[in-house]
Amino acid sequence: MIEVPAEHTTIQAAVDAASPGDLVLVSAGTYDEQVEITTPDLTIRGVDRNDVVIDGEGLRPYGIVSTADGTRVENLTVQRATFYGVLVTGLRGEDGEPTAHDLDGYSTLDPDEHPPVQRFGISHVTAANNGLYGLYAFDAQHGYIRDSYASGSADSGIYVGQCRECDVLVTGNVAERNAVGFENANASDSVVVVGNRFSGNRIGMTLLSNYQEAFAPQRANTVAGNAVLDNDTAESPAHAEGGFGIGIGISGGQHNTFRGNLVAGNPVAGILLSNTEDLPATGNSFERTAFVTDGHEPNGVDIANTSAARAAASGNCVTEPTPAAPTALPSSLLAACGDGGPQPAATVGELPHPEVPAGQSFLEVPAPPRQPTMSEDEVAAVPAALPPVVDMPDLGGIATATPDLLAESAATS
Repeated sequence: MIEVPAEHTTIQAAVDAASPGDLVLVSAGTYDEQVEITTPDLTIRGVDRNDVVIDGEGLRPYGIVSTADGTRVENLTVQRATFYGVLVTGLRGEDGEPTAHDLDGYSTLDPDEHPPVQRFGISHVTAANNGLYGLYAFDAQHGYIRDSYASGSADSGIYVGQCRECDVLVTGNVAERNAVGFENANASDSVVVVGNRFSGNRIGMTLLSNYQEAFAPQRANTVAGNAVLDNDTAESPAHAEGGFGIGIGISGGQHNTFRGNLVAGNPVAGILLSNTEDLPATGNSFERTAFVTDGHEPNGVDIANTSAARAAASGNCVTEPTPAAPTALPSSLLAACGDGGPQPAATVGELPHPEVPAGQSFLEVPAPPRQPTMSEDEVAAVPAALPPVVDMPDLGGIATATPDLLAESAATS
């Protein structure tokens, strides 16, 4: 164990002195620095999640970035970085610096040149007022983001992107007051998003296919038991494309399973299907979705399709909705969802159009409430190396989310 500041006055100095398998334990205080991890199987952990703060001061690009296998970041706050709060990535730019967006247009991410980071864990981390992303896993496999909080991000609070056979678990998190609560772009096959609260953003969550990144299309993930409520807050940065009032946006996402999610109070649409260029939204199933709940306004429309004819949506089905059949735009959208043919589409102009409030600077979004911290015994324990695969929850018995899910950790109702 290496203690900060008792043995090293900065977190980076402690990380530089560490060996594989070490625990860097950080005492309460504000650390005006950014930290890069290149040593495998290293854990950075704060003694108190709310009182150990890495502060980018609105000047530095990231709080913590790791390009090493087996990294854990736990029980601390990262705030006011201009790009990323915490970034785990296998990609480096031409300048040799770790990054998550440095591809040239339609070029393909070369896994031999930039092999994905293996095994990562982000737990009990608060990411607040970071310029683009709060907690970000990119070109990374076999990891988790859990029991954490993200607010004030001008892109997304939590992001998982650009991986195949990802084996990534996102669970127990709260993302609010972001442009997008949770975003998945081209992360496929085994991303499991379960038991989170993506409420009080401009858009609750998105699953995107994107030709500007590798591994399109996005496909075959599981989104279960999440509360996606009231994504119409003014206390958030503006979305780059003006998005607002949407619960779940699927743009070119394919063959994803949504089960037991609560999607209500989103004034444009609970679920919005669209294409990305020639990539259609196809084969997405919505099982046991609750589109209404007490204490929240109904969605503007529960499920809508605005896909272009050149990439028509097909096979997107809603089964066992609770408590009643959803509203749809067009009204015939779900009539023959399983016949393989194109589903009818509306225009964007036909969607409800609530007034969109001006966005706030990421630095001006209100600070988050204090968050649950790890116990003293958990803080003191030196962890074993992360396992080669993630222990995924049993998804068969996931109940439909309720509006109080993780509400005690949220500022927005």
